[in-house]
Amino acid sequence: QVQLVESGGGLVQAGGSLRLSCVVSGRTFSNYLMAWFRQAPGKEREFVAAINWSGRTTYYADSVKGRFTIFRDNAKNTVYLEMNSLKPEDTALYYCATPRALLSAYSDHSRYDYWGQGTQVTVSS
Repeated sequence: QVQLVESGGGLVQAGGSLRLSCVVSGRTFSNYLMAWFRQAPGKEREFVAAINWSGRTTYYADSVKGRFTIFRDNAKNTVYLEMNSLKPEDTALYYCATPRALLSAYSDHSRYDYWGQGTQVTVSS
């Protein structure tokens, strides 16, 4: 079965950086869109970033544009989220996700079929 395992979360001061990783197994990684979402306590899950199968096309939420970078290494079955200039409002549980098939509505979490367990990012002020 398809499995996604995130890592790289932690506690960081405002202005700091973290790099999240998500390793995928159980499918041909290079064929599919990959995305990162996040969910803070009491809030809905929100889109952060997505990247197409080749890595040539990326999408970002306005709130992270210019600070976060999504990229992938298809040889390692891994997608990354480089997070810079972190703010306290970035504090959340971060999930990677991938759809079962082609997907155009990349920011809609309900359209994704496979999810990791999440990795916690906490940004202190």
